[in-house]
Amino acid sequence: MGARATVASDDVIQVIRQAILDGDFAPRQRLIETDLSSQFEVSRAAVRTALMSLENEGLVERMPNRGARVRAISVTEAVEIVEVRIGLEVLVARRAAERIDDDRIGELAALREDMREAVAGGNLMRYASLNQEMDAILRDVAGHALAKQLLERLLAQAARHQFRLAFDPHRASASVEEHAAIIDAVVARDPDAAEAATRSHLTRIIEAMRQSS
Repeated sequence: MGARATVASDDVIQVIRQAILDGDFAPRQRLIETDLSSQFEVSRAAVRTALMSLENEGLVERMPNRGARVRAISVTEAVEIVEVRIGLEVLVARRAAERIDDDRIGELAALREDMREAVAGGNLMRYASLNQEMDAILRDVAGHALAKQLLERLLAQAARHQFRLAFDPHRASASVEEHAAIIDAVVARDPDAAEAATRSHLTRIIEAMRQSS
């Protein structure tokens, strides 16, 4: 993120978080308050508060007498995060299947085709973005505030590892059909099938993570 970007103080957390997830700030890269303050044209106090919040999220770590840096997440920790996510994701998928309305059914059906088109065309950046959109829709439809909060935090911590998998063409070809199965089950308003498809998808993510380590 070389360009200067003015953001509201309340948005500093979101902007720095997204920069970490997008890889603009690399694992173990120092996050210098004065540099970030200048880059985003906000006060050092706002930056300091943002870094403290991101430390609580597990994205940033503070080093004695050296300030903050981006926390590196190991494959082992990423696998553990996905294992914890399984229970929450299953809950969300079941509730989404039970609560979805006709408008959201159309939205998910269109998204499924967009995801397949992205993978078929080799546009894996768009596919990764559509994955995030699908997850956000399911969490919104499920309407479980605590599950949403916990999942967003866990997803942020393991995002770098999952993004790497998303950009593997072989994994993406399998993953897109796993996502399609989840969407099909939710659209069919079948909670049991939504649970099974979600559990299968996350189990395969764990397997792929371990194989890539």
